[in-house]
Amino acid sequence: MPDLTPLRSSADFRLLWLQGVVTYFGSFMALIALPLQIKELTGSPLAVGAMGAVELVPLIVFGLYGGALADAVDRRKVILGTEAGLGLLALVLLVNAVLPDPLLWPLYLVAGGVSALAGLQRPALDSLMARIVPHDQQTAAAALNALRWQFGAITGPAVAGLVVAYAGHATAYSVTIVTFAVSVLLCLRLTPAPPVRENAKPSLRGIAEGAAYAWSRPVLLGTYAVDMVAMFFAFPNTIFPFLADELDAEWSLGLMYAAGSVGSLLLGLTSGWTSRVRRHGLFVVFGAAVWGLAIAAAGWFASVWPVLVCLAVAGAGDTLSGLGRSTIWNQTIPEELRGRLAGIEVLSYSVGPQLGQVRAGAMAGWTGTRTAIWSGGVACVASVALLTTALPKLLTYDSRTDEDAVRRRAQQQALPRSPEPESGSLGPEASPSGAGSGASGD
Repeated sequence: MPDLTPLRSSADFRLLWLQGVVTYFGSFMALIALPLQIKELTGSPLAVGAMGAVELVPLIVFGLYGGALADAVDRRKVILGTEAGLGLLALVLLVNAVLPDPLLWPLYLVAGGVSALAGLQRPALDSLMARIVPHDQQTAAAALNALRWQFGAITGPAVAGLVVAYAGHATAYSVTIVTFAVSVLLCLRLTPAPPVRENAKPSLRGIAEGAAYAWSRPVLLGTYAVDMVAMFFAFPNTIFPFLADELDAEWSLGLMYAAGSVGSLLLGLTSGWTSRVRRHGLFVVFGAAVWGLAIAAAGWFASVWPVLVCLAVAGAGDTLSGLGRSTIWNQTIPEELRGRLAGIEVLSYSVGPQLGQVRAGAMAGWTGTRTAIWSGGVACVASVALLTTALPKLLTYDSRTDEDAVRRRAQQQALPRSPEPESGSLGPEASPSGAGSGASGD
């Protein structure tokens, strides 16, 4: 069974976990509705895949800036401001959807805006985990976070497919707006998270300092590189609508989007054993290899049910690799660099899928949908093997003996613990008015 210790030991982690359950459900509703709407308006796999290109530049720019911002300001305010902004972008989708003739360009505009806000938010959110969860509970926290993501990834696409089919895109976007409103209310109760020491304002020099640290750590480089190549070569989600058509199983589209999360959920529900593992680099490599092999197999089958099984296995492998990456990051990176390195992490696990969408869409138009899927899976496995050979320290990482992990453990133990919030009270520092004014400034 999952290790629930982080939920019991940290009030802020409980709040963020619940907030994630709510907002992931709404986000996945929009994640399915948006490409479906582009498909209906254009009928082109390349047009759907172009979402990745539109999202890429904002993600890179704002992801790096968001990492520097997370080291310089209150991370809670960053999370609040970006959640509110994402809700407003969902409102734009709703307005466009209710037009007699919905426009195409607002869909790409919102996709770029979501990417920018996600780039700003994720470094603050990810770096906060390293502060509010004790060092030896990081793997358990990562597993619990994977469970909440899987809940949204399973229920969101499954419900979105039905909602779009029977109630239209506008209803799906309305649900998304409501979930972001609830998310903002939950985030208002978080304990303020100012920098542990006075840092300079976000700058290129600060970003370069974080990049130099990452470049000097082969283990970190391995986690970034493995994830990027796995997603670039074997992320076929954007062409699932066309795969469903080719398999004569249009009804299975929601299941295709949810299948990977079913496998992730099964791994998460049996993840208690992962808290006892100390060789987390093995998780990264083995999980990525399983992901690639399963995606390759999914491209070979001409029947929808074996494809769904393969996608579920791929999801389990991806989650295992993600547990290893998250644990290594939170166990080794110093607090004063945590935000900037979290910005680099955003690029490592987000740029790959964005470019992967473009690759999958372009190759599907050129060679066919199934060929684009299986060839990408084969390329993923080959690339992971090459990277493992080039960066052997990733495989030998051990949290008990790694110098950075030992140093980070001592640093976290020296940090003051955040006070537990009083039940039923926002507290003077967490009042809605105070948070709102600060978040807008960030």
